[in-house]
Amino acid sequence: MNKHIKVIISDLDGTLLNEHHTIGAYTKTVLQEMHEQGYLIIIATGRHHLDAIPIVDTLGFPTYLVTSNGARIHSPDRELLYATNIESEAVKSILSLERSPEITTVLFKETVWQTSKDNPKVNSFQTKMNYIPEIVDFDTLQDYTAIKVFFTHEKHSTLIALRDRIVATHSDLFNHAFSLPHCLEFMDKSVDKSVAISKILEIENLNFNQAISFGDGYNDEEMLKSTAKGLLMNNAPDSLKMKLSHLETIQSNSEDGVAKYLYSNFLKTKNKLKLTNI
Repeated sequence: MNKHIKVIISDLDGTLLNEHHTIGAYTKTVLQEMHEQGYLIIIATGRHHLDAIPIVDTLGFPTYLVTSNGARIHSPDRELLYATNIESEAVKSILSLERSPEITTVLFKETVWQTSKDNPKVNSFQTKMNYIPEIVDFDTLQDYTAIKVFFTHEKHSTLIALRDRIVATHSDLFNHAFSLPHCLEFMDKSVDKSVAISKILEIENLNFNQAISFGDGYNDEEMLKSTAKGLLMNNAPDSLKMKLSHLETIQSNSEDGVAKYLYSNFLKTKNKLKLTNI
């Protein structure tokens, strides 16, 4: 199958990024070699583009970038190719639902992210604060238009209960996913990583049968199922592993799982790259 693969697609958090929320040197070296050999690299993340671009740029070569779970697509030269938002009234309708004050509520805006309160754990995902938080009172906000809405809480069960309440009355308005067990995200109904990736593949005259993908969250599910081969990280939630039990599980993000898989399956046999960290 590998000889037919021309596209490498990867999530960031829990997948390409290590436990320090950065791309390790070994991973960079492997991906740079894949790029040099002509593979198209697509990064698909739930992160906002202002947050993701500085991270992805450390790779040292141009990539397509899918952000906010597919609500934005940027070309390798960072031209905005596609954008969709959730309308203000739709966001307002779900924020009007009663929820625990312990839940942190966040709206992704174009240049800032509006949050109900300061959350150091959420802030820690940015090694450089390029995407600035703004604490707001959602009860008095005038414009609720957002790229993405997400809720975070330490208890997954609390977010499950909130999800069920929202979906019960708003299933026709939103697509939703857990990027992490403690992060529940809502996007416009049309938004999904796999949909955005299909737009890129069409531009490049390629298709999903020529692609492999790597992911660890429920927001990666359709992407992983769409490609010729989907690789699930060992650090993925057990519930997702069970749901996608037909997919191969590889080493975790903290073990450079993506890079090790690519090296073993695409580079090692070609004797084009000599790496010791395998």
